[in-house]
Amino acid sequence: MIDWGSWRNQPVLLGGLIVLGWLYGLAAGPLRGRFAPGELFPRGPALRFYGGLFLLYLAVGSPLEVVARYFLCSVHTVQDMVLLYPAAALLLSGVPAWMLDPLVGAPPGGLMRILLRPLLCGAIFVLMVSGWYVPRLFEGALRNDAWHEGRTALFLGVGLLFWWPLLSSSRRFPRLGHGGRMLYLMAVQVTLTGVFTYVLMAEHALYPTYEHAPRLVDALSPIEDQVLAGTLLSFLSSAVLVGALGYNFFAWARTDRPGAR
Repeated sequence: MIDWGSWRNQPVLLGGLIVLGWLYGLAAGPLRGRFAPGELFPRGPALRFYGGLFLLYLAVGSPLEVVARYFLCSVHTVQDMVLLYPAAALLLSGVPAWMLDPLVGAPPGGLMRILLRPLLCGAIFVLMVSGWYVPRLFEGALRNDAWHEGRTALFLGVGLLFWWPLLSSSRRFPRLGHGGRMLYLMAVQVTLTGVFTYVLMAEHALYPTYEHAPRLVDALSPIEDQVLAGTLLSFLSSAVLVGALGYNFFAWARTDRPGAR
């Protein structure tokens, strides 16, 4: 049913990841002196960036993609969480300010100034994640290749927007202070509750593809798979948001200590 040794090798996917990695290596290595004279090679950021590329390929290029699209809603949720949280966070935090600012400052700079406002970042994130779990859109993406690929790209994009107010290294559009980050995270957590509840509490199968799919796990019915998806959506998102909230709280507390820098 599934070839667990088969990984996607489409030119668009593999080629895109390779080009991104090559461009990053070129900017961080041979061209670093031109873009940022005196800067050392960004070893830590580079490890994060390439780790993000690896997670991105793991999410959409491994057999996980087949299971997520054709068999189990719960695995699709895990795939979404990987794109939205660790992959996007690693990619964004892996780009130093001297690389990032020329990208976001280039035309249309005015559009970026609006798009990267924290309120809009959070609103777009919540609306996109919630909207794509509506059955008509979700099922449409499962049945249409172009729509499915577009949804995947969109989830990575809104993941980057979500993390921008928290992790941005940009001097043009910097991240929020500790207090602002905490308010931002609490607002996102509260507003995502609706989609958690919708998927978790539905009394019937929302997505026909999974309802009629062959059972990879005999003990997991379509409804149980959907409940598991809602549980994972709620638990994993909450773990990231509450974890980030706690981290920022303690980081803020350390900066307020006497003698703290």
